[in-house]
Amino acid sequence: MKFRDFLLLLLCSGSSMLAIADCPLPAGTDKCESMDEWLIEAGSRYPTLTTVMANPEPYRLQILYTQIDREADNQPVLREYQYGVDENRYFYPASTVKLPISLLALEWLAEQDIEGLTSGSGMLTDAAEPFQTVAHSDPSAESGIPSIAHYIKKILLVSDNDASNRLYELLGQDYINQKLADKGLQNTLINHRLSTRMSEEENRQYNPIRFVGAEGEPILSLPARYSETRYINAGRPKLGSAHIASGERVEAPMDFTTKNRLSLGDLDGVLKRLVFPQLFAEQERFNLRPEDRALVLRYMSMLPPDSDSPTYDPEEYPQNYAKFLMYGGEPREVPGNIKIFNKTGWAYGHVIDSAYIVDTRNQVEFFLSAVIYANENDTLNDDQYQIDEVAKPFLRELGSFIYENELKRNRPSKPDLSAIRKITGP
Repeated sequence: MKFRDFLLLLLCSGSSMLAIADCPLPAGTDKCESMDEWLIEAGSRYPTLTTVMANPEPYRLQILYTQIDREADNQPVLREYQYGVDENRYFYPASTVKLPISLLALEWLAEQDIEGLTSGSGMLTDAAEPFQTVAHSDPSAESGIPSIAHYIKKILLVSDNDASNRLYELLGQDYINQKLADKGLQNTLINHRLSTRMSEEENRQYNPIRFVGAEGEPILSLPARYSETRYINAGRPKLGSAHIASGERVEAPMDFTTKNRLSLGDLDGVLKRLVFPQLFAEQERFNLRPEDRALVLRYMSMLPPDSDSPTYDPEEYPQNYAKFLMYGGEPREVPGNIKIFNKTGWAYGHVIDSAYIVDTRNQVEFFLSAVIYANENDTLNDDQYQIDEVAKPFLRELGSFIYENELKRNRPSKPDLSAIRKITGP
């Protein structure tokens, strides 16, 4: 099958969500073939992809794939294709919420406009309530003191939960949710810390925080804060046919009314706003200082074994630790010419990855975002998920499949990727 037909099949599974470029049907085409049937024909090179697409419904699969073409002046033009995307079909976003939280922390920082206050300034978290915890030091940081920059580095390299929670405590629900809504991200709601046993009420209370300079001099102090507004998911989504609660099996779906939400379209949109802010209206962008945007892109593409402060054991955190698309699964090397700017998440059987993938040698670039639900018994909280058996191999094969076709795709102009090389190295 020709790649043009592949694009048609993707297009026929749903309409474009970004009005950046039209997506007309190829000339002479008057019908859509089955994408499921075609993906099964991917064959033995993609066995998990083929198996999942033979019976996709239990996996609640959603895929967003975006081609990038460059005009003569190197300006990008995006053309988006999708499979199974439904912005109203809830899935638990897990750690993917850490990406917008990180970007908003840097936007908040720029808004303060205080001399000496940078992403590297010491950020000391105090406690005002018994359920809150302090963070006055961080042995993994070169200075031994936590900072916004260091928290973001740990978030993007290994998806550190505590680092994200500290930035959540800095911003609070009101700032986070209002800012994201203002940017047009209407299917996102962030209302709790991650991997903590806090009530809905406790998650609306935020620690006092102090920013200090290199010599410990005070720069800015924030008091303990509280959100009056209760942010809950519209439609009160429930997932699964059963779940485990307090060690007991409950024969009923699990309620996600007060859980975080981040649709695949919004996650994909967050990444595109970061990579190509010029394609969005000013009010829809993340307002980042150039050095802060470069910081995020650098750490998004960095591999854990390449990090100093923190240093990560390559046995526990191999190169492909959080690079599911193209490289998910057993430890494997990521070639130096492949740069993957992404954020993953996995919880309650959902595995998600949203990536801007660049091959600097072959001058290939594209966006790919996907979520798959790998929970055969449809029971939540029992830790009986098929993450390694199904989800990661599927995402690896999906990414490889798209990449192989991208290598063959004709482009009107080769992209100038010098800005990427400047941030990530050769």
